[in-house]
Amino acid sequence: MNSVGTTPSRSTGKPPIWDVHCHFPRNWEDPDNPEYERLLDERGDALRAAGVVKASLLSGGRFGSLPYEAYLEFAKRDEDLWVPSAVVDPGETSFREIKRLHEMGYQGLKIIGTKFAYDDPRYFPAYAAAEEFGMPILMHLGVIGGGVDYAITHPRRDPKAAATYRRMQEMGRMQPRDVSAIRMRPFHLDTIANNFPALRLIGAHMGGTGNYDEAASVTRWRHHVFLDMSGGDTIERHAVERKLVKHEIGVEKLTWGSDCNTDEIASHVEHLEQIFVDCGLDEDEADRIRYRNAAEIFGFEQPTLAAE
Repeated sequence: MNSVGTTPSRSTGKPPIWDVHCHFPRNWEDPDNPEYERLLDERGDALRAAGVVKASLLSGGRFGSLPYEAYLEFAKRDEDLWVPSAVVDPGETSFREIKRLHEMGYQGLKIIGTKFAYDDPRYFPAYAAAEEFGMPILMHLGVIGGGVDYAITHPRRDPKAAATYRRMQEMGRMQPRDVSAIRMRPFHLDTIANNFPALRLIGAHMGGTGNYDEAASVTRWRHHVFLDMSGGDTIERHAVERKLVKHEIGVEKLTWGSDCNTDEIASHVEHLEQIFVDCGLDEDEADRIRYRNAAEIFGFEQPTLAAE
């Protein structure tokens, strides 16, 4: 059972943060030597040092090579920190399988890279199960990133980018794949929310570059649709320059996610704090984004309404 109404201790002296977008770490450099325990412990240490007290650990599915049961065992290495969330394909995961994941101990779901649009009725049984069992769904929105960010750099002029490009080629990550950002749009969450009004949805990356207005439109009117602020430097910059935080998207609708390498966590938390300053948030508003919204989404705290 989730502990409703309890705020985790601030052992680091920093305000508590909930990371809604933390992937189970993988050894991309040497996949034959996964080192699960070391990589997970290092990630947990980095999160805690940055002030993170809860992290939704995205496990299995298209990103995993182990059974779902195995990831739960790894999460027990720091049960106070990790909140297990299963990566699933809603086209291949039945109502019964979602129920099984819930009974195993998974508290949330992650969906990305589907064969059909997110709001395709073929996915409704999975959404119905998530709604019934109180499992929030984090949904990737927009273009899938990773590798070289050509808006910032290019292998032609950057040795680090060139090395990343070569590594992606060697790892076989430049092969054809059936993936499209058109199937992962914020407006799809509107359809899902209308059909499953109690289902809590978190759209990743504030909708993704190119989709901010769409994402803001959905969160404006759908009570249980939220966004995370993960996605790297460009999205963090847009959060301020395009006045997304507090102005276009209410502070009650935003959460924070790392979605980055372990050695990048601290800098992205620093960026988050600077966003609060640049957007003129007070401490209560900043706390909503750091921790409080996610705690309510995952049932660790009870939402309250303003007095009449």
